[in-house]
Amino acid sequence: MSTQVDGPENLPDKPGVYIMKNTHDDVIYVGKSISLKKRVKSYFKEYHDTLKTKVMMGQFKSLEYIITDTEKEALILEANLIKKLRPTYNVRLKDDKRYPYLKITQEKFPRILITRHISSDGSHYFGPFTEATAIKKTVKFVKSLFKIRDCKRMDGPCLNSQIDLCHAPCADRISPEEYQKLIDNIDLFFQGRYTKVMEMLQEEMVVASSSQEFEKAAVIRDQINSIKEVMEKQNVAFNENVNQDIIAGSYDKKMACMVVFSVREGKIIGKDDFLMTGVENTAQEDVLSAFIKQFYANPRYIPGEIIIQYSLKEEKLINDWLSDIREGPVKLTVPYDGVKFKLVKMAGKNADIIKNQKKQVKNSLLDLKKYLKLPRLPKNIEGFDVSNISGKSAVGSMVSFENGQSKKSKYRKYRLITPGPDDYGMMRELLTRRYEKLKRDEGDFPDLILVDGGKGQLNVALQVLKSLELNNIPAIGLAKEFEEIFIPQMDDPIILPGNSQALFLLQRIRDEAHRFAVTYHRTLRSKELDHSVLDEIKGVGSKRKINLLRYFKDVESVKKASLDELLQVKGMNKKVANEIYNYFRKNSNQ
Repeated sequence: MSTQVDGPENLPDKPGVYIMKNTHDDVIYVGKSISLKKRVKSYFKEYHDTLKTKVMMGQFKSLEYIITDTEKEALILEANLIKKLRPTYNVRLKDDKRYPYLKITQEKFPRILITRHISSDGSHYFGPFTEATAIKKTVKFVKSLFKIRDCKRMDGPCLNSQIDLCHAPCADRISPEEYQKLIDNIDLFFQGRYTKVMEMLQEEMVVASSSQEFEKAAVIRDQINSIKEVMEKQNVAFNENVNQDIIAGSYDKKMACMVVFSVREGKIIGKDDFLMTGVENTAQEDVLSAFIKQFYANPRYIPGEIIIQYSLKEEKLINDWLSDIREGPVKLTVPYDGVKFKLVKMAGKNADIIKNQKKQVKNSLLDLKKYLKLPRLPKNIEGFDVSNISGKSAVGSMVSFENGQSKKSKYRKYRLITPGPDDYGMMRELLTRRYEKLKRDEGDFPDLILVDGGKGQLNVALQVLKSLELNNIPAIGLAKEFEEIFIPQMDDPIILPGNSQALFLLQRIRDEAHRFAVTYHRTLRSKELDHSVLDEIKGVGSKRKINLLRYFKDVESVKKASLDELLQVKGMNKKVANEIYNYFRKNSNQ
């Protein structure tokens, strides 16, 4: 329970957490101290150490405090409150809710899930992770390796059990004890302790062989070989007994990028990067300290050694806290030479590159806002293109870019029914279908729409938006020949400098929309080639089928063709042309 006061006078001389608020009752800062009275009193002196503190106290109105038994408890509470309340003036992990976690559920027969929400349901979590695609691949690999259940309800053997991807606990084909062994191995696998997993599997394989359960032994053997393959793909760092996290950052006045290398059993098994905000006028070692507290406050495996860039003011307190979570000793190391120092430098260089990339993207978005006279920063851009051959087999594509990066999970593809050749009509259908659905589903609209083309394509987009009462969404056209940008407010196009990062971003989106549309178009045509109604006609083999589709573009045009037109196709003779002609006339009359 928290207690509210207006100043430091009535604060107790005890450890705890203080929560500062402004006139709107918004939380602007969360801090902790071994003495609430002394720490908060320091904010009310006439002169402040930093501009950040001066500005913060200019907004201060009231504060709440929570007493804890120890400073360690205050540290834990502070980290959790910063994560939950996201105060304006705290150094904090940026958008940490967007990162995925691995979840081993708390059930009689647990499952593995990917989630972005952590709850107190007794489940075991690993993370956060920054590469969602890599995590999906890992989960898919682990599920197939250990054959654990994937279904929400255990209501009978499913397809996975029939194709040997699940041990089918729903049909009592595996005991809870045997299933738990699999979960224990998965837990170790996600910690990166591959050698330990293989040792346990080796023991199980020996027991199975001794009991003449040769089929089971063979399955375990395959599991061991699969894990060996994973280990061979990792980079060797030290000897096989080493478990470490290496943490380093790149810092500037407005942002810090932190990189974490995970070393398990002597191998670098992963690299994650995180942005920290609220770093203005904050010492680099304090940013590092804030990151460590928030990073390890999340459910995750903590190794025996954490190698860091700088010494921390609260090193002993943080060390004790981490040791409590790990239930074993944790060593914080600041190296000055040797392999560990090289790893910290490598992590720092990675952080430099990532931070500069993030800044470059942000600058390109700022330039777009300025050049295109946009009402807000275009963090979410959707790009559109259509693809067809002489109006046949028309398709449309929509790609999504968030903060300058492609978001492939949001890509959409469409089979268009607008008869061609009519590029404007196809674009109209594509945009109408996209935004009618988004409006109906009350989805999030983009900050900017980009269509591939010039003024004509842009006018189509504007007409669609007007008809759907979505005029507030900005739209532009990017014409390829001269890279001209058409915007509604101007008759003449905008031409950005050839080296403009803003132009590069628009080109990437336009080209990606084109690539996605063309790829889909080819896929559909390939399916048409693989199997079509033409295969049923006597005398039409694979070569004639390809020649027919090349000449007529699609099956519908073949159906409507005259005998004379069919005879124009390469490799065609009168007999087969008659077969094709009569086949479609006969079937159309039935």
